[in-house]
Amino acid sequence: MGKIRIKQVKSQIRREGSQKKTLIALGLRKMNQVVEHEASATILGMVNKVNHLVSVEEIK
Repeated sequence: MGKIRIKQVKSQIRREGSQKKTLIALGLRKMNQVVEHEASATILGMVNKVNHLVSVEEIK
């Protein structure tokens, strides 16, 4: 699979604990922070859980 770039675009303040933990597990701790991950099923599931807080783009 390819790689994806994930950027946190909304704050985790006033979100459920599970969503906060998912962001931390993805490596996102601050607003506008960007991380890159392999597009595995696990990572894509985590991104889907917090898709309203992040933006995702595929890296070619």
